[in-house]
Amino acid sequence: MAHTAMSGSGTNAGDDPLQTAVWRLRSRACWVDAAALLQPGTAGPALQRASLLVERCLYTEQGWAEAEDALRTAEAVAQSDDERGAAACERGQLAYAATLLGVRDRADEARAALGRAAALIAPGAPGRALLDFRRGLLAENLAQSPQAARAAYRRAHAGAVAQGDPLLLSFTWRHLAGLALREGELAEARHGFGESLRIREELGYLVGTAPALASLADAETEPEATRLRAEAGRLFRLLGGVPTWLARQLTPPAATA
Repeated sequence: MAHTAMSGSGTNAGDDPLQTAVWRLRSRACWVDAAALLQPGTAGPALQRASLLVERCLYTEQGWAEAEDALRTAEAVAQSDDERGAAACERGQLAYAATLLGVRDRADEARAALGRAAALIAPGAPGRALLDFRRGLLAENLAQSPQAARAAYRRAHAGAVAQGDPLLLSFTWRHLAGLALREGELAEARHGFGESLRIREELGYLVGTAPALASLADAETEPEATRLRAEAGRLFRLLGGVPTWLARQLTPPAATA
């Protein structure tokens, strides 16, 4: 469960053709193509472009320089506290990804950036649920504090429900289920993983569907576990081996990374 994270706030903005196109590309692991559709002259597009390229780093372990450049642009054009907070949240996520994937230890930078984001994004603001989720990731995977992670994921989960953000909800379901699995709560884990998978399939979030299948397999018994891993493997190969870290989870025992 360590590697999945979320950049962005959901699927698309109503029937906006640009956002629909960005979502379709993003969901199929075409982050660079999606980012190319956005003109980063103002804060909104600049932040969205940065979030896409940060997500690419986490899923492919590539594109770090491009993500840094996009983040610097987003930071430069941010005007309000919410925009500056969102940029700090993305910087924290990039530093977290670099640390988690062993590129470079940037754990202190990740904590500082997310702390800065927390000071700028008011409770109840649209970006707060995503920030809570990312603070949970740091607590779980860098600080090794499952209790703090659970509390942060629950705050993020409630925020995602309140904001009607199904994609973020799929991530909070999945990570809460991962903590339940580590504690041997198989029924709770299966439910959470199942909800995460259902949402991703409904949204057409293809790049996140294989990890959801593999996670559900970790909580299932045979022969269902093998069937789910086989399905995840087919999607993984279809997307050219993305997310890169999923290969380790497709070979049982995938357990509770």
